[in-house]
Amino acid sequence: MNKCQNFQGRSYETSSDCPELTSYLSRCNSCRVESGCFMVYDHSNFMGNQYFVRRGEYGDHQRMGMNDCIRSCRNIPMHRGNFRMRMYEKENFGGQMHELSDDCESMTDRFRMNDMQSCNVMDGHWLMYEQPHYRGRQMYMRPGEYRNMRDLSMHMGSNPMRFNSMRRIMDSCY
Repeated sequence: MNKCQNFQGRSYETSSDCPELTSYLSRCNSCRVESGCFMVYDHSNFMGNQYFVRRGEYGDHQRMGMNDCIRSCRNIPMHRGNFRMRMYEKENFGGQMHELSDDCESMTDRFRMNDMQSCNVMDGHWLMYEQPHYRGRQMYMRPGEYRNMRDLSMHMGSNPMRFNSMRRIMDSCY
């Protein structure tokens, strides 16, 4: 992680979660990923807007959708097994349910489901997108039960989000 845009200034290197980058850098405006996959966040403690980064160079935090600068990052562990998620149209696992084990370009087209308000990620790590075709704001989902997706996105420090596409985070990014 670098202090200035385009990798100028001081830098900090990490291979694990870092809830507070300002402990090491006053501002982090660019990053270079040498191996693995990470989510970067524009607030401390893995809050705010999120952006998925894999091996490569990211010279400008604003192109990643960060409002201010990168303030925390989370390492995404490699997963080589099955991927499985159950999505529900209502909070607390209510209403219509669909199970997913592969990428979904459009939840509306594929399942005729306009909203997902809860989900259970049983296997694998997933990247959720606000819009179809893997566009818009992103949210990282690891195995666990998510009873209220709107509250979760608001807790993350962003406006309530609806999700319409999701993609597995595969070991190909390592």
